Amino acid sequence: MILLPQILSRLIKQGTLTVIDCENQVRVYKGEPGPTVTMKLHNRSVARKLAIYPKLFLGEAYMDGSLTVQDGNIYDLLDLFSLNTGWGIKHPLASIGDSIFKLIWFFIRYNPKGRSAQNVAHHYDLSDEFYDLFLDENRQYSCAYFKDPEDSLEQAQLQKMAHIEAKLALEDGQKVLDIGCGWGGMARYLAGSKNVTVKGITLSKNQLSYAVSKAKEVGLSEKVDYIIKDYRDLTETFDRIVSVGMFEHVGAPHYRNFFKKVKTTLTDNGVALLHTIGTADHPTATNPWIQKYIFPGGYIPPLSEITPEIEKAGLYVTDIEILRVHYADTLRAWRQRFMGKMDVVLDIYDEQFSRMWEFYLAASEVAFRHNGLVVFQIQMSKKLETLPPTRDYITKAEKQHSFEKQIAAE
Repeated sequence: MILLPQILSRLIKQGTLTVIDCENQVRVYKGEPGPTVTMKLHNRSVARKLAIYPKLFLGEAYMDGSLTVQDGNIYDLLDLFSLNTGWGIKHPLASIGDSIFKLIWFFIRYNPKGRSAQNVAHHYDLSDEFYDLFLDENRQYSCAYFKDPEDSLEQAQLQKMAHIEAKLALEDGQKVLDIGCGWGGMARYLAGSKNVTVKGITLSKNQLSYAVSKAKEVGLSEKVDYIIKDYRDLTETFDRIVSVGMFEHVGAPHYRNFFKKVKTTLTDNGVALLHTIGTADHPTATNPWIQKYIFPGGYIPPLSEITPEIEKAGLYVTDIEILRVHYADTLRAWRQRFMGKMDVVLDIYDEQFSRMWEFYLAASEVAFRHNGLVVFQIQMSKKLETLPPTRDYITKAEKQHSFEKQIAAE
């Protein structure tokens, strides 16, 4: 345990980290006032692995129990680390690890149809009961929209869907496509709000089954159609296209084809809205732990990788909004609910799976708070004059929607 103390002594500039090794030797690393956490290492190899490539081995050590946290929890430890690293750990050994992983990433970043379906099944085809433990009633598994810090998760997710509907400038009689519809909440929301028909496409059999059942339950089966389909196989045209939380699974090599498909699938006066996680940093490979355990084939792009492909596809970028802290607050709500139902999680899956998901939710939250992750909402059209020249229509539509909801409730 020679390298790790040297790295930590340079890393911790804010907060206090106490490390207890497998021989119960204690080292304290203290910077400016900040979080205080104790990390216990249960064998010699974990210290060596953390020094070599923490981006992969920190999560694995927490999963297998060779690293535990005292005087706090894994969120506190990750918060301390991310607070001190900012946009990425920068020390020679980590750089070597990144270089090796980038070579691997070059070959796994492609998502042809078969691999896309496998990747989606890895994450989304878990038990329905599991996702109900921490998601809202509409199973929105994407960034919510907090107009007020006191907003509940349910309210913030409804506000997200209303915000997107307003940006679509949705009108009665239109056909809408939801690419990567998840459990169908966005499609049901749009169909319930306006006299429109919505087609939702997904690659997840579990999500499809739930979405079809839910649409029938709420009386929207005639207006919403869910099917298993890859976006590359679309042949119909639609007046509006929305895609929320799916673009992260497309893969950078496929961006051009994705936006070309959006263009050919839109009617001449159509509008598309893309809602995706992005990074304020430069293009970089997916975090290796996330790639291995959570989102195989996933990728988080900077805006500089997205907009050139939209331009090459011949679409106008008509509006871009950056949602910053909203996803951190969404993840906090999910993590708190998840931890509150840990006994149920352990009944469904084993302890290692439970620790894996705890680490995932915590790591994702701190990444949105300290490490440059954001959410992009990008609006596109085929014609320059399709949408109003100012953004007032978005606010007006949201206010009208809220008013109608209030009247309905009364």
